[in-house]
Amino acid sequence: MDLHRRIAFVPPRYGTDVVGGAEASLREVAHGFAGRGWEVDVLTTQARDHFTWANELPAGPLVDGKVTVTRFPVVRDTPGHDRALVEQLLADGETPTIDEQERWINDGLRSPELFHHVLDHAESYRAIVVSPYMFWTTFACGQVAPDRTILRPCLHDEPYARLELFEPLFTGSAGRWLFTDPERDVLASLYPLGDRTAVVGDGVTVPAAYDPEGFRRRHGLGDRRFVLYGGRREGGKGWDELLAGFAEAARGGVLDLALVTFGVGEVVAPPDVADRVVDLGRISDRDRDDAFAAAGAYLQPSTVESFSRTVMEAWLAGTPVVANAGSAVVRWHCERSGAGITYADRTELVECLRLVAEAPDLVAALAKPGRDYVLDSYSWPAALDRMEATIEAWL
Repeated sequence: MDLHRRIAFVPPRYGTDVVGGAEASLREVAHGFAGRGWEVDVLTTQARDHFTWANELPAGPLVDGKVTVTRFPVVRDTPGHDRALVEQLLADGETPTIDEQERWINDGLRSPELFHHVLDHAESYRAIVVSPYMFWTTFACGQVAPDRTILRPCLHDEPYARLELFEPLFTGSAGRWLFTDPERDVLASLYPLGDRTAVVGDGVTVPAAYDPEGFRRRHGLGDRRFVLYGGRREGGKGWDELLAGFAEAARGGVLDLALVTFGVGEVVAPPDVADRVVDLGRISDRDRDDAFAAAGAYLQPSTVESFSRTVMEAWLAGTPVVANAGSAVVRWHCERSGAGITYADRTELVECLRLVAEAPDLVAALAKPGRDYVLDSYSWPAALDRMEATIEAWL
């Protein structure tokens, strides 16, 4: 065993059927390191769904290509009162005490077996990469061996980032991998960056081909024009406001568009526009790629993005992006690429949807620089080079 080239990744969830940009990215990073000759272990939980955290997946160890995956059970034996209290305090603009914060982090997803495994085996790894920052798995495992731990925080400007509970994680780790300059700006507003913080970026896999017509046939869409949203359908990701804005634009039959969505979370469309909302649930990678190519535009309503992989996937497919300007990261991507338009509120969202419906050629032309932007900025070889270089420099 070459400890010099042995690395562990510790995400809260892992797998091909796990929905989430951070999780998808970390899986590709793990496979990228394995492809470069590293011995790669993924240490994670048996959960697939971040709503229930049920132990659905096999414990392992299992082999995922050249990566060894070991899953540990999730324990959820607390009533959730402490978590709800802190959530309410943050929503009210108040700062919970450190005692309340500690009870909050332990009042939900926990995996003691995972923690003890990392505790027992940390010395056998050159590096331990933990991500994203606000999960118990990262908080607990990220402080076992800080001298060899790299934090990939997936950070955005939100109240959780200001909890003093996370200060040891952010300041005590051996290094921090960031996606973008706006993420670095957020971190700099919270803690000194030091010389072990690097914008290493990310990579996006380029599909070999797209079949938009095949996607339409498979899902009975015919020639129906549509906008697309994929990912977590939940309020924190802007889904509820997106659905409300689409409904407002669609009422009265003025908007000749459907809204097609895939991912996890419940979709409850207003009854008067329910026939315009198509929920595909979980779909295959092939369907996902073809969906991007078939869409008139991709909608990104989330303000809490540290990278936004789906935006990149849309641009690779030649599809324009309509995004919430409240996300500094996505706004930055749109401004740098020139391949998207942003909205500040529901009124502007409605106008953007009408523009997609009424001037499809104009909107489609926006996407042209998007593919080159992704290819030039976010190739896997370049991202992995930067990650390996930081390990050599920091550890």
